[in-house]
Amino acid sequence: MIRVLVADDEPLIVAGIRTVLESAGDIAVVGEARDGRTAVEQAVRLCPDVALVDITMPVLDGLSAVEELRKRSPATRAVVLTAFGAEPNVLRAVQGGAAGFVLKNCAPDELIRAVRSAHAGDAYLSPQVTRVVLGAVDGGQVERRREAAARLAELTSRESDVLGLVAEGLSNAEIGRRLHMSEMTIKTYVSRVLAKLGCANRVQAALLVRDAGPGTLGGPAATP
Repeated sequence: MIRVLVADDEPLIVAGIRTVLESAGDIAVVGEARDGRTAVEQAVRLCPDVALVDITMPVLDGLSAVEELRKRSPATRAVVLTAFGAEPNVLRAVQGGAAGFVLKNCAPDELIRAVRSAHAGDAYLSPQVTRVVLGAVDGGQVERRREAAARLAELTSRESDVLGLVAEGLSNAEIGRRLHMSEMTIKTYVSRVLAKLGCANRVQAALLVRDAGPGTLGGPAATP
């Protein structure tokens, strides 16, 4: 059973999210919070697998809550609930360690899919949010490109293959099928890649690939 904490200051939205998630059969809402500070405290106490966190909340905003969750409840994977817009908040959430982003008006099955993906260790971004995240990053800056390329050069050939597919948004299972490897092996590779690159999650790693520019992972690399 996937244990979820829902943090949103609107009771009707929380009730709706609870109904959707618990209809899935494999998800249980174990806690609710109306502000960011309470969300962090609840996560520390309840240790949920996933926390759905609204960006706009009183006392402590959702972005700050995501950063606090990473420090105080690192096993809890945060998925940000956001109203779509060209906002720098999304990029800050990525840097803060968010594992996914969903729109508050998304379809019920998409919300369930986001929770399951986060729990499985994958990243989930609504297509519209993906465009905001990637569009917010200027991959043409010379210094940023040079630094990103240097970090990626530390990867082995197989690690580069895996990262390239992570950057395409594929799940561990999909990458495994593409590379003819087990899902568990891919999970190990992803963890190793994130550790080497110093990235908190798959989204940060994908942005690093974006910074480095086209073809960076396609050249010669070390063997595994």
